[in-house]
Amino acid sequence: MTSAVIDIPSQSAADRGVPAVVGAALRVPLVTGGHIGYANLDHAASAPCLAAVQAAVDELLPWYASVHRGAGFASQVCTRVYEGARETLLDFVGARRGDEVVFTRNTTDALNLLARAVPRGTSVVVFDSEHHAALLPWAGPRVRRLSAPESPAAAVAALDEALADCPEGPRLAVLTGASNVTGELWPVAELARVARRRGARTVLDAAQLAPHRPVRIGELDVDYVALSGHKLYAPFGAGALIGRADWLNAADPYLAGGGATRVVREQSVSWTTGPERHEAGSPNTVGVHALARACQTLAANWDGVIAHEEALLRRLRAGLRHVPGVRELRLFDADHDRVGVVSFTVDGQDPGLLAAALSAEHGIGVRDGLFCAHLATRRLLARAGADAERAVRVSVGLGTTPEHVDRFLTALRTLVTDGPVWRYEQRDGRWSPADDPRPAPDFLR
Repeated sequence: MTSAVIDIPSQSAADRGVPAVVGAALRVPLVTGGHIGYANLDHAASAPCLAAVQAAVDELLPWYASVHRGAGFASQVCTRVYEGARETLLDFVGARRGDEVVFTRNTTDALNLLARAVPRGTSVVVFDSEHHAALLPWAGPRVRRLSAPESPAAAVAALDEALADCPEGPRLAVLTGASNVTGELWPVAELARVARRRGARTVLDAAQLAPHRPVRIGELDVDYVALSGHKLYAPFGAGALIGRADWLNAADPYLAGGGATRVVREQSVSWTTGPERHEAGSPNTVGVHALARACQTLAANWDGVIAHEEALLRRLRAGLRHVPGVRELRLFDADHDRVGVVSFTVDGQDPGLLAAALSAEHGIGVRDGLFCAHLATRRLLARAGADAERAVRVSVGLGTTPEHVDRFLTALRTLVTDGPVWRYEQRDGRWSPADDPRPAPDFLR
């Protein structure tokens, strides 16, 4: 079970006019022998680190110290870095005067924070096509889940009707910027306009949108935005909730601990207001700095980023149309605008086996499964008439080259028509190569 490995050099990020990423020259072993440049087509799960972010982190690390209350010079430097990052995030999303940035671990953390902060009796409307991070934090009798719409107009109409039926009291509509499953852009501005007319606030899950397109709170007229650093080319454990301060200041602290307190006495605690109210404990200064630098880098390069990804997406979708049995998952019309995410099945093929063979035999990383959006993916599989219970997801980004896309398409056609050359077995429900000969990297040995 051996074959020759042809190494095709990857085009550099500089040649493509987009920000460079760490790991662009990574080479991975193949079960058939030799190594090949890694084709990372799983950006929708976690994006690689920007080179500019790595440089920013390296620059900060010698100065790393406590923030906010340290008297030392290094502590003062880190405090400036941490608080300066708030201003960078506000600029990145075009925030309004008075909006605040609460730093979190990721989008899931940010949306759970907001779910804890909504006033008692708030009615929440959410589409069941959401990622679990946006679908699951909301609980109680006033939560209404709407079925995945078949068009942007249907989404607007469904939200309008649901909000009109809500009882008196605060209301919140949970919106997605870009689908985690299909990459399709949602009509956020139109949905927010309906919500405003019905007296509801809105929170935008921008996890999949913010790495690919500008997000402007003022233009979209949403009240809150949640995003993740690990999808924004800053994989150092930071995310953010950005938006109006009143609900956050009125809520109990998300975590109880140092930094969230104004005065602590034996029988009472006075909590601070502002973002620190929900940031108890020592903050992730390095992750926050990384997130801010990623936002600055993307904001300075949007034209190149968008052009690069749209060209790759056209190449990918055109190639998939020539693979026998491919069924692409989609909510809306086939020509609807989207970011670089495509999910699909192939008739008669196990998505998990395809993903395992793409990795082991071709050095290509994709994702298979339900993508932490079980309700949405199952419904889309049914709509597509797929004979599989899961799908394959391919997602491009700044680290993707045309060669990566072409290699994926060639490998997929080969696997569909000829099958894998290696033997695979299932372990705990996942396919993996039998007697896998690929060595782990040195740091894991």
